[in-house]
Amino acid sequence: MTDTLGLILEVHVHAANLQDRDGAKDLLLRLKTKHWRLKKIWAAAGYRGQLIEWVHDLRQGPGQRRIELEIVAKSEVGKFVVLPKRWIVERTFAWLGRSRRLSKDYEGLCETTETWILIAMIYLMTRRLARR
Repeated sequence: MTDTLGLILEVHVHAANLQDRDGAKDLLLRLKTKHWRLKKIWAAAGYRGQLIEWVHDLRQGPGQRRIELEIVAKSEVGKFVVLPKRWIVERTFAWLGRSRRLSKDYEGLCETTETWILIAMIYLMTRRLARR
């Protein structure tokens, strides 16, 4: 999960035998309290279906805002079109791919991969801060 700058808010890596939309629920439960200001989530078309309603019901209580899950679908035209907000996630994946440990699937544990993603983002952010 990234913010509008493409910086990581939360990371959740799960086994390949779990559908992404089912794994997203674990990630979104963490966001419920930790990132309570979150208003909108952009997701790929694979997250359609029951997840939209599940996210809608995620924050129902006194004083809690609802989170909106917006699906950013591919272009129907069939040619390349820059999609709003989707490029942010793709750019973040490109940043992570520059890390040697994340360029291939070396890790045996999901927790190890999550840690390396966080290390790569810490490195990226500190490099940007050091430039100023």
